[in-house]
Amino acid sequence: MLFNTLTYLLFLPIVFVLYWCARNARQQNIVLLIASMVFYGWWSVEHLILMIATCLFNYTMLQCIQNYKHKRLWLTVTLLTNFSVLGVFKYYNFFAENFVEAMSLAGVELDFPTINLILPVGISFYIFQLSGYAIDIFRSPRREELSMINYFTFITFFPQLVAGPIERGHDMMPQIRHQRHFNFDTAHEGMKLILWGLVKKMLLADNCASAADYIFANYTTASLPDLWLGALFFTLQIYGDFSGYSDIAVGSARLLGINIHNNFNKPYFARNIQDFWRRWHITLMTWFKDYVYIPMGGNRKGTLRKQCNIFTVFLLSGLWHGANWTFVCWGLYHALWFIIPHKWLTFIIVMVGWVIFRSPDMAVASQYIEGMFSPSLWGHTTCSRMPLLIILLFALAEWLSRKKEHPFNFKSTGWMSHQWVRMSIYLLIFLSVIFLGGKQIQFIYFQF
Repeated sequence: MLFNTLTYLLFLPIVFVLYWCARNARQQNIVLLIASMVFYGWWSVEHLILMIATCLFNYTMLQCIQNYKHKRLWLTVTLLTNFSVLGVFKYYNFFAENFVEAMSLAGVELDFPTINLILPVGISFYIFQLSGYAIDIFRSPRREELSMINYFTFITFFPQLVAGPIERGHDMMPQIRHQRHFNFDTAHEGMKLILWGLVKKMLLADNCASAADYIFANYTTASLPDLWLGALFFTLQIYGDFSGYSDIAVGSARLLGINIHNNFNKPYFARNIQDFWRRWHITLMTWFKDYVYIPMGGNRKGTLRKQCNIFTVFLLSGLWHGANWTFVCWGLYHALWFIIPHKWLTFIIVMVGWVIFRSPDMAVASQYIEGMFSPSLWGHTTCSRMPLLIILLFALAEWLSRKKEHPFNFKSTGWMSHQWVRMSIYLLIFLSVIFLGGKQIQFIYFQF
């Protein structure tokens, strides 16, 4: 079920009413659990069954970790199973095909079978959430209350189920265990976040998507300005797409009285790549820091070890995004810039990185980037000006609201003190999203 559809526009109010009619935390969680099953099953019943089976396995393993000896063994079994499920669906064919190709270069011909599997929506997100919570339970010095309903509600919470944010048990479980009480101000903020998310997705990302797709499809004949514009359009597309999804997720959760993490903090205003990764996909990088970087030694074992740990994290981050060498190279590209000190051109560095990310293979990425820096390709742009105007207005709104969560926190002074004025502005923005939004494009991070 897509956030930017009439289906979700009908689904969310129904859940909202049933949820706030519930009399206690258990009833609220049952409503959320059923809603989450419907939300995820809307795509595929088979993948819903896989998710339920994975959650049941993890719930059983958590009981073993808490109640039996050899806790490390139970945790190891849990993590190996989780990442095996992820590996089969997401990486098996990639590694099988590359293994066959490597052996062929060595003079050994193999006929290694591949399997035709459809990648379940959001599997990387819920596998990471399951695994992170298992590690937290293992590390915890005290026994956690593990109600099955509460646990399933935490893992399958529909606003963040298929594209994050990746939540932690110590943040969400206390909220889930206790009854939530309706707060108008929190719900109002949630609605404004949903509207801002729709602006990012439908007005910014979807309009940029069409222009970016056209340029990337014709990169061999595009002029130098068009190549740069194509990179710019995709840079804003992926930001509007993913951060828009996150805003809608956070806003939907607030309507239900639950706080989840913001996943973005104006990343394109970052001072350097380190700052960029503190602002972009925050919950994923925090996950890698807590469960990979620090356990590997972090920055405590010398400069060389620290740099190796950084490269490992970004290599895994690239692979997390997909089974393609472009994602691996994109991760290593960012690791390199993460280590090299710099204060300027952060946006350009990130934009060039998105070309690698967006390209189908490294040959295309190399040729595209070469064209971006080839003066011989200088010429006139043939792109539509509409996305550029939207980008300009969006950048202005982001800059003016850089110290706020979103730009719709109007000061209640002068004309803005009248509720009808604020509501008229919200309505005008919503109508602009409906009538000026680009062709509907599936959220990019659903494929991860």
